[in-house]
Amino acid sequence: MNKDNQGDKTFDNETLIKARVLDRLIDHLDNHKEVQNIDLMILAKFCRNCLSKWMAAEAQELGEDLDLDAAKKVVYKMDPKEWKEKYQKAATQEQLDAFNALK
Repeated sequence: MNKDNQGDKTFDNETLIKARVLDRLIDHLDNHKEVQNIDLMILAKFCRNCLSKWMAAEAQELGEDLDLDAAKKVVYKMDPKEWKEKYQKAATQEQLDAFNALK
């Protein structure tokens, strides 16, 4: 993709594409709640919480009012405490060992 702003249309389309891809990623994660954050961290080195932190950081950099809690609600599509109660499973020892081996 063209990183240069060679006209508003190119820049706007690139931004729109990226926004749509993020929406699709959030939808995909929402449709696969069985994929635990620890699994994402082990395999991809990021998770739903990372996406939330990145979103809040980018909003802050742009002067937008989106704190981490609000960003988590966007990514989790609900209050993250509710998501955790409904969908998060206790990490297995194997998962914990794999996660700790990353550090």
